[in-house]
Amino acid sequence: MLDDVDRRILRQFQAAPEMSVAQLAERCFLTTASCWRRLEKLESSGVILGHEAVVDWQALGFGVEVSLRITLDKTQSSAFDDFLTKARDVPEVLEVQTFLGRVDVRLLVIARDMAHYQDVYRSQILSLPHIADIEALMHIARLKSDEVLPI
Repeated sequence: MLDDVDRRILRQFQAAPEMSVAQLAERCFLTTASCWRRLEKLESSGVILGHEAVVDWQALGFGVEVSLRITLDKTQSSAFDDFLTKARDVPEVLEVQTFLGRVDVRLLVIARDMAHYQDVYRSQILSLPHIADIEALMHIARLKSDEVLPI
């Protein structure tokens, strides 16, 4: 799947995704054209999913983060699809994950403060379809947040 050169490119790219292709090529001991072709191949094959800006939502005034673990009432076959469609529409929901087990879905919700969270919870979260149970986990501290893979 990946050779040593691809892994070297990915390691360097993860370390500094803002660098130009020429800089990346230099760090990987490749020509710019060769590096560009390999990056294109990694993107077209789905290894590199994209480039994005990471915005610190706390710097924008969102001080509350809550993880909601939700169990759905699965007596209707469309429960998952109905719930996920509506949950994606809530602007304060940053992440939606599905699971096998007692908990079906986890939502990562942000809010400016507790009053804002309470409003989002009551007006938008509780109105989502097919909820059987919700457990809220209030975020205290992020000890590690890293999407860099050990390649």
